[in-house]
Amino acid sequence: MTGFQSFTTGTTALPDLDPYRFPAVPIDGPPEESSMRRGVMEFGDYLLPAPEPARRLSDPLVPADRRRLELHATLTAAGIAPVPGDLDAIEALCALDDTTHVALRRWIDRAL
Repeated sequence: MTGFQSFTTGTTALPDLDPYRFPAVPIDGPPEESSMRRGVMEFGDYLLPAPEPARRLSDPLVPADRRRLELHATLTAAGIAPVPGDLDAIEALCALDDTTHVALRRWIDRAL
């Protein structure tokens, strides 16, 4: 082999790349230019007002729902992703009392 040899197959062109596997690939050209992208507000742009605490709904969570959120947070912090089959077990564990639930979360934290 002497000199330059070109490949017959060529390389993958940028438009041929899968946007789900390569999220940095532009799909339809460059992104749309907007005033907020530059950090400048134009006429007609407005910021949303801050929420008023007095107007929020104050419905407390049901204890089982609160325990479910706490258990999911503990599992996420531990790096454990529940699979769909685990959701029935999580539902059963959340039906237990608070003392048992606190012990369960403590065991998960200590296991790591």
